[in-house]
Amino acid sequence: MDRDLERLATAVRKRRTELRLGIEPAAKLAGISKDTWKRVEPREGLAQPVRDTSYAAIDRALKWAPGGCAAVLKGGEAVPVDEAAGESGVKISKIPKRELERVVGDAVQSAALATKGDLTGAEILELNRRVMEELRERGVL
Repeated sequence: MDRDLERLATAVRKRRTELRLGIEPAAKLAGISKDTWKRVEPREGLAQPVRDTSYAAIDRALKWAPGGCAAVLKGGEAVPVDEAAGESGVKISKIPKRELERVVGDAVQSAALATKGDLTGAEILELNRRVMEELRERGVL
């Protein structure tokens, strides 16, 4: 797995400040030591890797969907989540447009291939393009 630790450090710092958390309160909220947090988001020097369980704890503290830190390390984006009003344990997230387009495109392609019909590669690409165009017209993408 390609890990872009500096990119993650920037994303963590940005999200932490958006949530108006200091490093120590954020670490306490995550249930990790401030030293572990500072490995991910150093004030000086280079970011260092931590255990996957620590990344998961940081996801929770920053109100990111599970796998947020891992997504950033792989070049993607973390997805913020909020508690649903009146629904205990239910979380709501907004999927970034680019990610939604990728997921929908992959689903269309997989569905077309799974039908085991006689669609050519070009026809599958055209189907994908039309589905995306339709979803944009409806305001979904």
